Amino acid sequence: MNKFITFSILFIAFGYNQVFYAQDIPNPEEIAAVDDAFENNFYDALTQKAIENYDRAIVSLQKCLDKDANNPVIYNELGKNYFALKQYAEAQNAFQKAVDLNPKERWYWNGLYDVFYETKDYNNAIRIVTKLIEFNKDFQDDLVSLYMYTNQKDKALALLKDMEQTTNLSQTMEYYKLQLERTPEVNKPEKQDLEKAIKKNPLVEQNYIDLIYQYSESNNEEKAFEVAKKLAENIPNSDWAHVSLVKFYLNNNDGENASNSMFKVLESSKIDNKIKHRVFNEFLIFASNNPDFSSNLEKGITLLDEDRSVNVSKEVAKYFLKKNRLDESIFYFEKSIANQPEDFESFEFLMQLLMQKKQYEKVDKYANQQLELYPTQASLYYYSGVALLNLNKTKEAISKLEEGVDYVVENPTLEKEFYTQLANSYEKTGDLKKKEMYLSKIQNVK
Repeated sequence: MNKFITFSILFIAFGYNQVFYAQDIPNPEEIAAVDDAFENNFYDALTQKAIENYDRAIVSLQKCLDKDANNPVIYNELGKNYFALKQYAEAQNAFQKAVDLNPKERWYWNGLYDVFYETKDYNNAIRIVTKLIEFNKDFQDDLVSLYMYTNQKDKALALLKDMEQTTNLSQTMEYYKLQLERTPEVNKPEKQDLEKAIKKNPLVEQNYIDLIYQYSESNNEEKAFEVAKKLAENIPNSDWAHVSLVKFYLNNNDGENASNSMFKVLESSKIDNKIKHRVFNEFLIFASNNPDFSSNLEKGITLLDEDRSVNVSKEVAKYFLKKNRLDESIFYFEKSIANQPEDFESFEFLMQLLMQKKQYEKVDKYANQQLELYPTQASLYYYSGVALLNLNKTKEAISKLEEGVDYVVENPTLEKEFYTQLANSYEKTGDLKKKEMYLSKIQNVK
């Protein structure tokens, strides 16, 4: 079989289950599947979205609406695809329709929030995030940030004080609170006052942080950089100085100093993880264009690996995949599954890339490693079988494929692929009778 076709079929065969769960879509039983056409169009839409063919996904979803015009899941998926295409008005309408049909589903509100945030419609974003707080109190942090963006500092401070009564504030929220207590509304010092205070007592870290913030806010990056350097000189153990210094060094194409400052930030116990990830993402863009610093990128990933809420290696792998830099993508997907072997989505991406690159030894190796965790996962037998067949280990391939096909459940595309590869395998051995048997099985798959 043509390997490019095999790669495409693999994506379709296995991709939509991963996308289905990754996007928190309800279980298939919750979807009113009117007929096979509806189901095929829906899964085709998920598959097209997964490979970033958003226009084609929208066409398939519109066909679903012809069958079921009041299905909120379809409108939610439409919203995601319009959002990916930056067609924000259409995305807003689709998400709003999903919310109207099912206001109890958090993810539909989340879609609206994404649209308003991306378009900087912060007032509407505030309205939506207030609703999201009913589902998850963690959105209070977002509401504080939105109040800051819209200069509603009194509301931000009031909310922070309320949050303080029931939970520990994150580093970012603590920082906002300190900022707010020094704003004009609550006695914010002027730049000249901060400069005098620094001269008088150069060991008060907060004065530097406030001054850096004010200069950055007024787009005076040069002065902000000077203050950050002065902070690093006068208080060498200050972690906050390096948050600003990373960006300045990157803007000046100074990779060595940027790397050192990034490491200081990532190693700090005082700085919130969200800020660490932002700093790392800025360095990732720089390192992707400056391969000499790729080892520093790897060290940065190692420092962030303790935060299990984000699989950093996986996100870096996806970043390089979007740039069609497949070797680098493979490298970081390999790191991802080494750190989190239970992340099956990373594994699927890795298998598809390795098949595309014809690295069949690795395909077989990783498939068998995963079989130790998931011994009834049919796709793993398929990957191993196809790899063995391409390595001219035909008898082993037949054994693996015949064992794996018994685990296929309600996946006709995958079942047909098994029979196709088995037919190819028996053709190689010269057993034409069994080849014809498996070809006939293909015709009987419903």
